[in-house]
Amino acid sequence: MEQSLIMVIDDEEQMRKMIRTFLEKDGYQVVEARDGIHALSLLDKIKPHLLIVDVMMPFMDGFTFAQEVKEIASIPLIFLSAKGEEWDRVHGLKIGADDYLAKPFLLEELLARIESVLRRTYDRKVESNIFTKGPLEINTESYQVKLNNRLLSLTKKEFGLLEILAKNEGRVYSREQLLSLNWGDNHQSSERTVDTHIKTLRLKMGDFGHLIETVWGIGYKFEVQDEKPFIK
Repeated sequence: MEQSLIMVIDDEEQMRKMIRTFLEKDGYQVVEARDGIHALSLLDKIKPHLLIVDVMMPFMDGFTFAQEVKEIASIPLIFLSAKGEEWDRVHGLKIGADDYLAKPFLLEELLARIESVLRRTYDRKVESNIFTKGPLEINTESYQVKLNNRLLSLTKKEFGLLEILAKNEGRVYSREQLLSLNWGDNHQSSERTVDTHIKTLRLKMGDFGHLIETVWGIGYKFEVQDEKPFIK
Protein backbone atom coordinates (compact mmCIF):
# COMPACT_ATOMS: atom_id res chain seq x y z
CA MET A 1 0.00 0.00 0.00
CA GLU A 2 1.24 3.48 -0.84
CA GLN A 3 1.99 6.05 1.82
CA SER A 4 -1.26 6.45 3.76
CA LEU A 5 -3.10 9.78 3.75
CA ILE A 6 -4.94 10.58 6.97
CA MET A 7 -7.41 13.41 7.50
CA VAL A 8 -7.58 14.83 11.03
CA ILE A 9 -10.87 16.62 11.74
CA ASP A 10 -10.94 18.59 14.99
CA ASP A 11 -11.96 22.14 15.88
CA GLU A 12 -8.97 22.43 18.24
CA GLU A 13 -6.01 23.58 16.16
CA GLN A 14 -3.49 22.55 18.80
CA MET A 15 -4.86 19.00 18.80
CA ARG A 16 -4.73 18.80 14.99
CA LYS A 17 -1.14 20.05 14.88
CA MET A 18 -0.02 17.67 17.61
CA ILE A 19 -1.50 14.64 15.85
CA ARG A 20 -0.21 15.78 12.48
CA THR A 21 3.35 16.28 13.71
CA PHE A 22 3.39 12.88 15.40
CA LEU A 23 1.98 10.99 12.40
CA GLU A 24 4.20 12.73 9.87
CA LYS A 25 7.24 11.65 11.87
CA ASP A 26 6.00 8.09 11.43
CA GLY A 27 5.77 8.45 7.65
CA TYR A 28 2.10 9.31 7.15
CA GLN A 29 0.69 12.11 5.02
CA VAL A 30 -1.75 14.25 6.96
CA VAL A 31 -4.35 16.82 5.96
CA GLU A 32 -6.30 18.91 8.50
CA ALA A 33 -9.93 20.01 8.62
CA ARG A 34 -11.29 22.40 11.25
CA ASP A 35 -14.84 20.95 11.31
CA GLY A 36 -17.16 18.54 9.53
CA ILE A 37 -18.29 21.01 6.88
CA HIS A 38 -14.68 21.86 6.01
CA ALA A 39 -13.84 18.14 5.85
CA LEU A 40 -16.73 17.39 3.48
CA SER A 41 -15.50 20.10 1.12
CA LEU A 42 -12.03 18.54 1.13
CA LEU A 43 -13.46 15.09 0.40
CA ASP A 44 -14.67 16.45 -2.93
CA LYS A 45 -11.00 16.78 -3.93
CA ILE A 46 -9.14 14.03 -2.10
CA LYS A 47 -9.83 10.57 -0.71
CA PRO A 48 -7.82 9.83 2.43
CA HIS A 49 -7.20 6.28 3.60
CA LEU A 50 -8.46 7.07 7.11
CA LEU A 51 -10.42 9.75 8.96
CA ILE A 52 -9.70 10.75 12.57
CA VAL A 53 -12.78 12.61 13.75
CA ASP A 54 -13.47 14.57 16.93
CA VAL A 55 -17.04 13.96 18.11
CA MET A 56 -17.71 17.35 19.73
CA MET A 57 -17.33 20.02 17.02
CA PRO A 58 -19.30 23.17 16.10
CA PHE A 59 -21.60 23.35 13.05
CA MET A 60 -21.60 19.57 12.57
CA ASP A 61 -20.74 17.01 15.26
CA GLY A 62 -18.62 13.99 14.47
CA PHE A 63 -21.53 11.53 14.48
CA THR A 64 -23.45 13.59 11.92
CA PHE A 65 -20.31 13.99 9.83
CA ALA A 66 -19.74 10.22 9.82
CA GLN A 67 -23.27 9.61 8.56
CA GLU A 68 -22.76 12.19 5.81
CA VAL A 69 -19.50 10.54 4.74
CA LYS A 70 -21.17 7.13 4.48
CA GLU A 71 -23.43 8.58 1.79
CA ILE A 72 -20.54 9.57 -0.46
CA ALA A 73 -17.56 7.31 0.27
CA SER A 74 -16.30 4.24 2.08
CA ILE A 75 -13.46 5.44 4.31
CA PRO A 76 -12.45 3.91 7.65
CA LEU A 77 -12.93 6.22 10.62
CA ILE A 78 -11.68 6.58 14.18
CA PHE A 79 -13.61 8.79 16.60
CA LEU A 80 -11.85 10.91 19.23
CA SER A 81 -13.92 12.28 22.06
CA ALA A 82 -13.70 13.74 25.55
CA LYS A 83 -16.98 11.88 26.12
CA GLY A 84 -15.95 8.39 27.15
CA GLU A 85 -19.39 7.12 28.18
CA GLU A 86 -20.35 3.65 27.02
CA TRP A 87 -23.36 4.93 25.07
CA ASP A 88 -21.20 7.24 22.98
CA ARG A 89 -18.76 4.44 22.18
CA VAL A 90 -21.52 2.06 21.20
CA HIS A 91 -23.32 4.70 19.15
CA GLY A 92 -20.11 5.65 17.34
CA LEU A 93 -19.37 2.05 16.42
CA LYS A 94 -22.98 1.41 15.38
CA ILE A 95 -22.95 4.24 12.85
CA GLY A 96 -19.89 2.81 11.17
CA ALA A 97 -16.76 3.88 13.06
CA ASP A 98 -13.87 1.43 13.04
CA ASP A 99 -12.62 2.52 16.47
CA TYR A 100 -13.31 5.00 19.28
CA LEU A 101 -10.65 6.59 21.47
CA ALA A 102 -11.48 8.73 24.51
CA LYS A 103 -9.52 11.89 25.31
CA PRO A 104 -7.01 12.26 26.82
CA PHE A 105 -5.03 9.55 25.06
CA LEU A 106 -1.45 8.62 24.33
CA LEU A 107 -0.30 9.39 20.81
CA GLU A 108 1.34 5.96 20.74
CA GLU A 109 -2.04 4.36 21.40
CA LEU A 110 -3.63 6.39 18.60
CA LEU A 111 -0.86 5.24 16.27
CA ALA A 112 -1.43 1.59 17.21
CA ARG A 113 -5.15 1.93 16.53
CA ILE A 114 -4.49 3.66 13.19
CA GLU A 115 -2.19 0.83 12.11
CA SER A 116 -4.73 -1.75 13.20
CA VAL A 117 -7.57 -0.14 11.22
CA LEU A 118 -5.42 0.31 8.12
CA ARG A 119 -4.26 -3.32 8.27
CA ARG A 120 -7.81 -4.63 8.64
CA THR A 121 -9.12 -2.40 5.87
CA TYR A 122 -6.43 -2.59 3.22
CA ASP A 123 -4.14 -5.58 3.75
CA ARG A 124 -6.84 -8.04 2.72
CA LYS A 125 -7.13 -6.21 -0.62
CA VAL A 126 -3.45 -6.51 -1.50
CA GLU A 127 -2.59 -9.01 -4.21
CA SER A 128 0.08 -11.67 -3.79
CA ASN A 129 2.85 -10.02 -1.86
CA ILE A 130 6.20 -11.52 -0.97
CA PHE A 131 8.20 -9.49 1.49
CA THR A 132 11.86 -10.22 2.25
CA LYS A 133 14.08 -8.95 5.02
CA GLY A 134 17.51 -10.53 5.40
CA PRO A 135 17.05 -14.34 5.55
CA LEU A 136 13.30 -13.96 6.02
CA GLU A 137 10.68 -14.30 3.28
CA ILE A 138 7.00 -13.65 4.10
CA ASN A 139 4.15 -14.34 1.68
CA THR A 140 1.19 -12.34 3.01
CA GLU A 141 -1.25 -14.03 0.61
CA SER A 142 -0.40 -17.67 1.32
CA TYR A 143 0.67 -16.98 4.93
CA GLN A 144 3.91 -18.84 4.32
CA VAL A 145 7.18 -17.92 5.94
CA LYS A 146 10.62 -19.08 4.81
CA LEU A 147 13.69 -18.51 6.93
CA ASN A 148 17.03 -19.16 5.25
CA ASN A 149 15.04 -21.10 2.60
CA ARG A 150 13.43 -23.29 5.27
CA LEU A 151 9.63 -23.26 5.56
CA LEU A 152 8.42 -22.39 9.06
CA SER A 153 5.23 -23.78 10.56
CA LEU A 154 3.67 -20.84 12.40
CA THR A 155 0.33 -20.21 14.05
CA LYS A 156 -1.75 -17.26 12.85
CA LYS A 157 -0.72 -15.16 15.85
CA GLU A 158 2.97 -16.02 15.41
CA PHE A 159 2.73 -15.09 11.73
CA GLY A 160 1.08 -11.78 12.62
CA LEU A 161 3.73 -10.86 15.16
CA LEU A 162 6.58 -11.70 12.81
CA GLU A 163 4.99 -9.78 9.93
CA ILE A 164 4.44 -6.65 12.04
CA LEU A 165 7.97 -6.63 13.43
CA ALA A 166 9.79 -7.58 10.20
CA LYS A 167 7.94 -5.06 8.03
CA ASN A 168 8.93 -2.33 10.48
CA GLU A 169 12.56 -3.28 11.05
CA GLY A 170 14.22 -1.28 13.81
CA ARG A 171 10.97 0.07 15.21
CA VAL A 172 10.21 -0.85 18.81
CA TYR A 173 6.67 -2.05 19.57
CA SER A 174 5.33 -2.23 23.10
CA ARG A 175 3.49 -5.37 24.18
CA GLU A 176 0.22 -3.44 24.30
CA GLN A 177 0.72 -2.21 20.73
CA LEU A 178 1.38 -5.76 19.54
CA LEU A 179 -1.71 -6.98 21.36
CA SER A 180 -3.85 -4.30 19.75
CA LEU A 181 -2.45 -4.86 16.27
CA ASN A 182 -2.38 -8.66 16.29
CA TRP A 183 -5.14 -9.68 18.69
CA GLY A 184 -7.57 -6.85 17.95
CA ASP A 185 -8.74 -3.84 19.90
CA ASN A 186 -11.19 -5.83 22.03
CA HIS A 187 -8.68 -8.45 23.13
CA GLN A 188 -8.82 -9.89 26.63
CA SER A 189 -5.24 -11.17 26.64
CA SER A 190 -2.49 -10.01 28.99
CA GLU A 191 0.89 -8.68 27.91
CA ARG A 192 2.45 -11.98 28.99
CA THR A 193 0.63 -13.55 26.03
CA VAL A 194 2.94 -11.59 23.73
CA ASP A 195 6.01 -12.78 25.64
CA THR A 196 4.87 -16.40 25.34
CA HIS A 197 4.28 -16.14 21.58
CA ILE A 198 7.60 -14.37 21.03
CA LYS A 199 9.40 -17.11 22.96
CA THR A 200 7.79 -19.82 20.84
CA LEU A 201 8.46 -17.87 17.66
CA ARG A 202 12.15 -17.53 18.51
CA LEU A 203 12.39 -21.26 19.17
CA LYS A 204 10.90 -22.01 15.75
CA MET A 205 13.35 -19.56 14.15
CA GLY A 206 16.26 -21.50 15.65
CA ASP A 207 19.62 -19.86 14.98
CA PHE A 208 17.79 -16.78 13.68
CA GLY A 209 15.73 -16.19 16.82
CA HIS A 210 18.06 -13.31 17.65
CA LEU A 211 16.46 -11.29 14.83
CA ILE A 212 13.63 -10.52 17.27
CA GLU A 213 15.26 -8.39 19.95
CA THR A 214 13.92 -7.59 23.39
CA VAL A 215 14.02 -3.90 24.25
CA TRP A 216 13.94 -4.03 28.02
CA GLY A 217 11.17 -2.10 29.68
CA ILE A 218 9.44 -1.41 26.35
CA GLY A 219 8.83 -4.38 24.07
CA TYR A 220 10.31 -5.93 20.94
CA LYS A 221 11.83 -5.08 17.58
CA PHE A 222 13.12 -6.92 14.51
CA GLU A 223 16.71 -6.23 13.47
CA VAL A 224 18.83 -7.98 10.86
CA GLN A 225 22.35 -8.39 12.24
CA ASP A 226 24.94 -7.85 9.49
CA GLU A 227 27.56 -9.73 11.48
CA LYS A 228 25.50 -12.95 11.21
CA PRO A 229 25.59 -13.92 7.54
CA PHE A 230 22.91 -16.11 6.07
CA ILE A 231 22.87 -18.50 3.12
CA LYS A 232 20.71 -17.68 0.13
